[in-house]
Amino acid sequence: MTVATIIAEWEARGSPLEVSDANTRLWREGTGAPVLCLHGVPASGFLYRKVLPELAGLGLEGVTLDLPGLGFADRPVTFDYSWTGLARWFEQALVAADIERYHLVVHDIGGPVGFEMAARSPDRILSLTALNTMTNVASFHRPWMMAPFAVPVLGRVWLAPMETPVLWLLMRYSGMLDTPSRDEVMAYGTLLKRTDGGRAFLKIMQGFERTAAYEDRIKHALAKRTYPAQVIWGRDDPALVMKKYAPEVCAALGVETWHEVRGKHFLQEDSYRQIAEKVAEIAR
Repeated sequence: MTVATIIAEWEARGSPLEVSDANTRLWREGTGAPVLCLHGVPASGFLYRKVLPELAGLGLEGVTLDLPGLGFADRPVTFDYSWTGLARWFEQALVAADIERYHLVVHDIGGPVGFEMAARSPDRILSLTALNTMTNVASFHRPWMMAPFAVPVLGRVWLAPMETPVLWLLMRYSGMLDTPSRDEVMAYGTLLKRTDGGRAFLKIMQGFERTAAYEDRIKHALAKRTYPAQVIWGRDDPALVMKKYAPEVCAALGVETWHEVRGKHFLQEDSYRQIAEKVAEIAR
């Protein structure tokens, strides 16, 4: 299939969701308890396209949506693209989608955003699964392949080739192994730049809240949690290296160790079935 066909088929699986400040698109598959899958950057809900049907097959409802500035979501110029702003919007999106309580899956910067949700509305979370993310945000440094996006002028230069073979090379190096096709990989670039050329994405990259206050807030919320939690890691991630970041996330969640699976940073591409099975286990 072509990139355009892949994106059109993915779009057709979802439906519009009207949310204050930024409308988005929502995907729901299955009829059980909702499992809300939160993406990071430079991705969108597209990252979970293989995970949702697996969750549905295990008796759960797989749910994902696009955060503002990414995928099919609106990209308003004046939106608050900080982690706090995204979490605030996320709460509004859950109300619009009529989702009260849910199992939460987070990835990449979806981790800090989701952990902020754990601080804001802890009683709504039934379980938490953390995939290749970070909790020690005050000392976090963007990986080399993502760092240029946070620099105002350099970010636009680095963004320019994200619909060319440069994207495919970067994704193969840091993101995924051999499961997705070349056109599926290239779809990430098209969804990233879509209607604004990626300008909103650059604002997200500049809005990281790498402060001691933010770290203390989310760690306090995670330490107080009353729901079960687990950590799953793509073992070959060169961006968030497993031996460094996985122990930090486990420590913040108070779990003994993590589940290691095949994959790089976007482990949902190569280990979607194993992720769904682990989520189903903790949901039970």
